[in-house]
Amino acid sequence: MLKKRMLSALSLGISMAFAGAAHAAYPERPVTIVVPYPPGGTTDLLARTISMKLTKSLGQTFIIENKPGAGGQIGSQAVAKAKPDGYTLVMGNINSHGINAALYKALPYRPVQDFAPVIIVAETPNVMIANKDAPFKTFDEFMTYAKQNPGAISFGSTSIGGSPHMSGELLKAKGEIDMVHVPYQGAGPMLNDVLGGQIQVGFDNLPSSAGHIESGSLRALAVTTKERWPTFEKIPTIAESGVAGYEVSAWFGILAPAGTPDDVVQKLNQSIASALTEDDMIKRLDGMGARAVKNTPQQFADYIQSEVTKWTEVVKNNDLPMR
Repeated sequence: MLKKRMLSALSLGISMAFAGAAHAAYPERPVTIVVPYPPGGTTDLLARTISMKLTKSLGQTFIIENKPGAGGQIGSQAVAKAKPDGYTLVMGNINSHGINAALYKALPYRPVQDFAPVIIVAETPNVMIANKDAPFKTFDEFMTYAKQNPGAISFGSTSIGGSPHMSGELLKAKGEIDMVHVPYQGAGPMLNDVLGGQIQVGFDNLPSSAGHIESGSLRALAVTTKERWPTFEKIPTIAESGVAGYEVSAWFGILAPAGTPDDVVQKLNQSIASALTEDDMIKRLDGMGARAVKNTPQQFADYIQSEVTKWTEVVKNNDLPMR
């Protein structure tokens, strides 16, 4: 009996040693990063940029596979069900792993429990823009006008349930104002209607509106992030303008399936974190109106949980219909 126990212990030790060696050698074959959105968007561009960096630093090809559909649900679900070995990852964002949990009654994956967060790659602000002839020139003037004219303001967004839409809903809740949401299919049509005066204000990702803001064809009232954005420092934040606790960042991050070995997660975190400090990467992010976020896997996990909680409260408090 003692001999059997000794052999069993030896076998277990050998197995653990081989497992540790296997993880240390990661990756030993190509890795797939699933993008749960179509090619060409910010999520896709960031994933491709990171994949090139990882291919160079880790010595294996990191392949991008676009699996769009259902607001990021199809691709995210595929990764949640994938083998947790570090060879299938997802580039998630504020919608797929934050807002969706608040808007969908039967989300086919759990944003927190079904994933092993690796790292937030970058964040971008949303910006509140207004027609240059609107009866308010600043955010403070807008708030005064909105309180004096409940329901008279229409705000546009790039889609139902996206972070620009939810930026407006959060302002309604925390600012205690009444606005009518007008959803569009993308930033282009929405910006055209703000430019044309069909709607007074809109919420958009900063990169899409930057050119109009710089040319003066649209007026930037505020950004949605906690602090002013470095490349547009003259634009105030909604929080500093008197709406306490207001913050929305459009974030993008790499996640693995739940159960992925911790040493694999840590290796990916460190490799990506290192890439984000390189000069060419910083320059590329600046050009996109984005910036890197220094964070650990646990910090990312905690952030996702806080995002799910925040958007669930926004949906509930504003009586938004769940799907």
